[in-house]
Amino acid sequence: MDADAADRGDGSVVLPYPVWREVFMNDADETLARKVYDEHLSPHPVQTLRDKVELKAFPTLAIPRSYLNCTEDTAMPPGEYGWHPRFSARLGLHRLVQMPGGHEALFTNPRLLAAKIQEAGRD
Repeated sequence: MDADAADRGDGSVVLPYPVWREVFMNDADETLARKVYDEHLSPHPVQTLRDKVELKAFPTLAIPRSYLNCTEDTAMPPGEYGWHPRFSARLGLHRLVQMPGGHEALFTNPRLLAAKIQEAGRD
């Protein structure tokens, strides 16, 4: 990504279509994947992938927490580096809500995603 950002000259990256297709839209058909890539994607600032966010106070906040896990999301490699439980465990006590789908469930299954967001915040 650093090389892509350097080549672009503006500090942003754009994933090549084959990578984006297999990792982010792996649950979409080719027509939808291509449409979303061509019409909705924009360059992403690479610095947001480098900066660490300090969350030391987060566990002490008295707010309810939910984690929505799309079970076919491979944007992070499954297993040790996968989204759940690696990231969800950082929340402490939380409501786990899961749904089938990949990283771009907003495009591939928006109705189910909306229902799961409501389920995550039901109280």
